Amino acid sequence: RRQFTKFLVLTSFGMFVGNVWIYVKSLFAKSEEAFPESPIAIASDLTAGSVKLFQYPTVNDPCILVKTPEQKLVAYSQKCTHLSCAVIPRPAESSFYCPCHEGRFDLRTGVPIAGPPRRPLTRVVLEMRGQDIYAVGVEERTT
Repeated sequence: RRQFTKFLVLTSFGMFVGNVWIYVKSLFAKSEEAFPESPIAIASDLTAGSVKLFQYPTVNDPCILVKTPEQKLVAYSQKCTHLSCAVIPRPAESSFYCPCHEGRFDLRTGVPIAGPPRRPLTRVVLEMRGQDIYAVGVEERTT
């Protein structure tokens, strides 16, 4: 019994140390993370309520750029935070719609307003340079 208890204690300690190591590495990895700058649209080509699909930060990450009725530009990942289904922009309703489980997100903030999704859509950080719109980062939000 003593050998078994000793084994359990040492194994638990090893797992604890491993988790601490992973946590510390993740803290440093996030601070070093850099996103590419990518041109995605020309502002004069977009009218109120218009939508443009693009990929950012890689070609495997579908995103949506929307010009709201108030002429504000917003961009989010197209993947629903519930099951990664593609969300559909509905500017007339001021929302993004996820057809998988009837989820809805606010168009201006990306915050879930109906259905099973609990986390907001991942926001793409935009930057204006003259008339050019650039994607310059990604902002994961928890609430």
